Amino acid sequence: MTGRSGRASTPVQVATRQGIAVGIATAAYGVSFGALAVAAGLDIWQTCVLSLLMFTGGSQFALVGVLATGGVSAGPAAITSAILLGSRNAAYGMRMKPIVGGNGWMRDIAAAWLTIDESTAVALAQKDLAARRRGFWVTGLVVFIGWNLTTVLGALIGDLLGDTRAYGLDAAAAAAFLGLLWPRLRSRQTIAVASAAAVLAAALTPVVAPGVPVIAAALVAVVFGATNWLGVRGASPRGNTS
Repeated sequence: MTGRSGRASTPVQVATRQGIAVGIATAAYGVSFGALAVAAGLDIWQTCVLSLLMFTGGSQFALVGVLATGGVSAGPAAITSAILLGSRNAAYGMRMKPIVGGNGWMRDIAAAWLTIDESTAVALAQKDLAARRRGFWVTGLVVFIGWNLTTVLGALIGDLLGDTRAYGLDAAAAAAFLGLLWPRLRSRQTIAVASAAAVLAAALTPVVAPGVPVIAAALVAVVFGATNWLGVRGASPRGNTS
């Protein structure tokens, strides 16, 4: 790959550009999250703290989606569904530890905070260790800063709109989550997991409490992951978006 000067780009430069591009694109979803969180009943400060401390897009959308459906009474189910979806970051952490860890406890904590779908995907897409480290840190930092800034913007917009349900935002959490999920459906394993989880959630929604279908759907992913149904045996894990 060559840069604007015509000289070949180094792997570290390529990783930097990829990290910035992915980070900016992902951060844009923060606007939707901020508005949806306010629609679900959180105030602006609660919304911003959630992005700052939880910082994993899928879990955040799951949390506010359940709260929007079931209100405060669905809190335990919302928290459980967010935890189940966020548990994937632990697997990412084990994969990324040899790449970015081992340089002091403060760096390890920062790396754990920034271990998300996007930073893992960009890092593992690189060919050498230095480029992987650069891709991880650039992507993670750009997403973290951008996501929190756009969360504030979205929360302010949602607050100004008043009753966001009048604009259909109470139903937009599922659409936003689907937008995050769709690019990952590239293998038989992921397509099977998504299909089975969707069918189960749709079947349970009319007959169980809000939040329970999300938990059940997440358990489908756990079962598929533990048994590696339809997966490639012996393949090394590859990360892939908040």
